[in-house]
Amino acid sequence: MEFPRYSGIRTFMRLPHVTDLSDEVDIAIVGVPFDTGGTYRVGARFGPGGIRDQSMLLRPYNPALDVVLFEHASCVDYGDLTSAPGYLPESHGMITEGAAEVLAHDSVTPIFLGGDHSISLPLLRAVHAKHGPVGLVHFDSHSDLWHSYFDGKDTHGTPFRRALEEGLIDPQRSCQIGLRGSLYDKADYQMTVEEGMLMVDGPQLHKQGIPKTLEQIIAKAGEGPLYLTFDIDFVDPTFAPGTGTPEVGGFNSAQCQQLLRGLTPLARQIVAYDMVEVMPAYDPADTTSLLAANLVYEMMSLTAWSKKNA
Repeated sequence: MEFPRYSGIRTFMRLPHVTDLSDEVDIAIVGVPFDTGGTYRVGARFGPGGIRDQSMLLRPYNPALDVVLFEHASCVDYGDLTSAPGYLPESHGMITEGAAEVLAHDSVTPIFLGGDHSISLPLLRAVHAKHGPVGLVHFDSHSDLWHSYFDGKDTHGTPFRRALEEGLIDPQRSCQIGLRGSLYDKADYQMTVEEGMLMVDGPQLHKQGIPKTLEQIIAKAGEGPLYLTFDIDFVDPTFAPGTGTPEVGGFNSAQCQQLLRGLTPLARQIVAYDMVEVMPAYDPADTTSLLAANLVYEMMSLTAWSKKNA
């Protein structure tokens, strides 16, 4: 309360910018401003900045989960990981290396701000090096299981195919929620199930509702470490127009909050999060960045809730 919330250096929720992590840090916000994996719209490299800008309005107490963030979790903004725009393999290596430095601190749960969805692959490589195969909780309108795009095997549409091939995720403990939209082929629709993951597509989620879907996610996740990834195009473009591959028929902001808040039974198992595909250039009135900031806040709240209820 010393300065107006709109002033000062931009960090998430005006957190201290700390790069020397210690065992006292519980949550680190980490930017990954890289979008060379994009195949349609690009500009997600500006996502971390947009999300940070819109986080100024957030306050420490989350009444929905009855948790005061900073009473139960020490939170910092780590800044951004290094990447080289235009050089995808090299940048993925840099992202893995940078994420590994964050994950080297056992107490820290990182929340990565993308960036396009290709960044999930190098992040999962770093997570796997520490935790082994993890269960995937994936909110998205696309499966991102495609083999390649114009013969390119590393795009924002392929990260989880590569992750499965490399054994980074355990499909028997993984789920993909909200998939929808037109596809190139009927076979594309079955990739998730064929790989052994739970699929709750968009129409099914609308039909069966959030409580049933949460039951399925929790049952599928089982025991062990989890990685939660949230592509903002899970949200209907009415509520999140600023993204790379928008798909109609999606979900509103309240439904997104309900889904994340309903994951408290898994909160202790989530070892890392990411929020990806936010593009401020396509975002009138900063609507998408504002929603993304609020959903990152819900991720922080899950970790704080787990500390409170340990």
